[in-house]
Amino acid sequence: MLLLCQVTLAACLWTYGDTKMRISQDQLSFIRRPNRTVHISCKLSGVPLENAIVHWYQQKNGEPLRRILYGSTKNSKDNKLNPRLEAYRKGGTFNLIINNVVKSDEAIYYCACWDLTMSQSHKGPCVSSGWIKIFAEGTQLVVIPSDRSYGPGYYPKPTIFQPSAAEISLHKAGTHICLLEKFFPDVIKVYWKEKNGNTVLESQQGNTMKTDDTYMKFSWLTVSEESMNKEHKCIVKHEHNKVDQEILFPAIKKEAATNHIREVYLEDKSDMLQLQLINTSAYYTYLLLLLKSLAYFAVISFCLVRRTAACGHGKSS
Repeated sequence: MLLLCQVTLAACLWTYGDTKMRISQDQLSFIRRPNRTVHISCKLSGVPLENAIVHWYQQKNGEPLRRILYGSTKNSKDNKLNPRLEAYRKGGTFNLIINNVVKSDEAIYYCACWDLTMSQSHKGPCVSSGWIKIFAEGTQLVVIPSDRSYGPGYYPKPTIFQPSAAEISLHKAGTHICLLEKFFPDVIKVYWKEKNGNTVLESQQGNTMKTDDTYMKFSWLTVSEESMNKEHKCIVKHEHNKVDQEILFPAIKKEAATNHIREVYLEDKSDMLQLQLINTSAYYTYLLLLLKSLAYFAVISFCLVRRTAACGHGKSS
């Protein structure tokens, strides 16, 4: 009976299509000056694209979501609210266009689509559990003054911090810290993985803080004793990164062993240097004493010569 239900559900899913609808916005943010145009893209899969309807929402800082446009591939509605808005589809990518950007357009823009959830039932082969609206991650539009420029050089600059020997010894764990500085805009996504892993690890995120005209952010990963022999990477997603930035952290145990060897080497080198200084000091001390002895010998010899000469002169007279 269970096998029959599974086959029935599979047939239902095949009839409806891939019910695992996926909707995403890959771009975290866009920087634009006034009167420019921005194209915000939204990728949709798992549903028939011919009749798909994508909804676009705007959320300004401190305000609720507001739908600004929706429509299929043939038409769009609600655009009378803002005649500068357009929408079009190319393949599985839906695009929102904002023409002649103004400061009041600064907001986060979300795309969304209705998804029909399906479930198996003893009463029929295919039963709808209801419709739910799935939202993508959102893309933030940042409008800057016409006289300002934030080019590719404003990507996050990383500094890494390794766990201390005291932390490893006391807590049997180590903390990798990734400091990201001097980036703009402040929209950034940071997550951690093992070097050769695909699973996103649980990590901690500090607040994004403003420093002059740019931003900085901390993120840290606590590594358990069982994972200390593995390398980890901090992955940074930002508008000015062409691809996701990967910052590699060496294995804690390997780093600790390297530090120990370095400390032993430095200690041995210090001992050798100290011994060399002692030998050098003894050599110069001996040389100084020898020079003093030679000086004394010369003075005494000079005095003896003069005394002998004086005595000879007295006898002759």
